[in-house]
Amino acid sequence: MASHIRRPRIRPLLLAAALALAAVTGCGTAPAPGPEPAAERSPSAGPVPDRAELEARAGAAQLVTDHVWVTGAAGYALARQSVGVLGDDGFGSSYTAPDGGLFQLSVERRPHAVAECTGAAAPAGGTEPPETCERDGEHWYRATESDHAYARERSGLVITVSGAREKVDRATLRSAARAAHRADDHELDRVLPPAGGGSGQRPVERGDLPPVGDGAPDNEVGASG
Repeated sequence: MASHIRRPRIRPLLLAAALALAAVTGCGTAPAPGPEPAAERSPSAGPVPDRAELEARAGAAQLVTDHVWVTGAAGYALARQSVGVLGDDGFGSSYTAPDGGLFQLSVERRPHAVAECTGAAAPAGGTEPPETCERDGEHWYRATESDHAYARERSGLVITVSGAREKVDRATLRSAARAAHRADDHELDRVLPPAGGGSGQRPVERGDLPPVGDGAPDNEVGASG
């Protein structure tokens, strides 16, 4: 059985957001409102909340500020609704492009990235390995027929930029992997959910909800029913 690139365990809300993103970009529609230019450091972009507020916002989202990383690649923007927790205290987000491009950034406290490559041995029978894994600068590049990723270890964390081959090419992944860095206070302010836990997006309006009562859908059968 062919091996696949290890995918981080994603909490349900983040997984749902990532799947929704894939569906949206697949239809050629722009990402949800408020995409941010990816990983643009902006020390002069104006005042940001003090560190205590940033820590409070991170805590409300169950995120650790030191594990929040950002990156960038030409034509890609951070999809803020994808930001969420991986595993116990990791961080994950997605970046999208208008043409349907999509890749994920993950930051996790787990075994060193090198271990994943050293374990990519050929299966029994002497056939070729089901995947490739090679050193590329500071990173390890790992690829299967359908997916690929760049990973590196930093201060006990493994930072991975990954995606489906049909959604993002290797050059873009390499660029994003090299640009990845821990978010500074300005970037935290842009990435973290706003204070109060609101998403900043208006709720979806449903036409089948009555204006009064308990808000249950109006399923009344008409005269012809």
